Amino acid sequence: MEFIHPNANTYIEHFSKATPSYLRAMYEATLADHPHAHLQSNWHQGGVLSFLSKLIGPTNILEIGTFTGFSSLCLAEGLSSKGFLHTIELRAEDAKKALSHFATSPHSEKIKQHIGDAKQIIPSLPLNWDLVFIDADKTGYIEYYDLVLPRLAPNGLIIVDNVLFHGEVLEEKMSGKSAKAIQAFNEYVLNDPNVEHTILTVRDGLSLIRKK
Repeated sequence: MEFIHPNANTYIEHFSKATPSYLRAMYEATLADHPHAHLQSNWHQGGVLSFLSKLIGPTNILEIGTFTGFSSLCLAEGLSSKGFLHTIELRAEDAKKALSHFATSPHSEKIKQHIGDAKQIIPSLPLNWDLVFIDADKTGYIEYYDLVLPRLAPNGLIIVDNVLFHGEVLEEKMSGKSAKAIQAFNEYVLNDPNVEHTILTVRDGLSLIRKK
């Protein structure tokens, strides 16, 4: 029996109000103009990120995969008064667009943008993370996880996007390298005795991970 109706996402978005309303214009602009708009978190997912961030009240947030900045600004909603969000984007053009969105936001002074390879940038940031959001190249997920977990603060949270990867991880035979990488990541976390985690069926799947 299927418990989730095909129109549930539309209904949930209508009855959820956690996503900052001022982001609607930039959100819609990315959907309309960006050739890879599907990489943007959807409106409801942005609200989930904002809600979780507000529950934690983080001082240090790390985001791996900025895209055009929608998820960054949702995460920034929960920052403590002395907090900062560090966000890493490989593609310079997307980073430039995100920076323009940051500059006109209420969080412009609290966001530090890094452009380049996250695997090189993360070790250069000598911080403990209260909240981490991983939404970048899927083949790098395990390495990103191993880089951030040792510096996850007590009661810190790692949020990982696309852990259902368009439903491809449900298939008996997976052909795509990204789907295989996500499956390997999910198994890696499942078998890590140092953490507890759960998966939410929000959009393409969000994994929530914390140290025991």
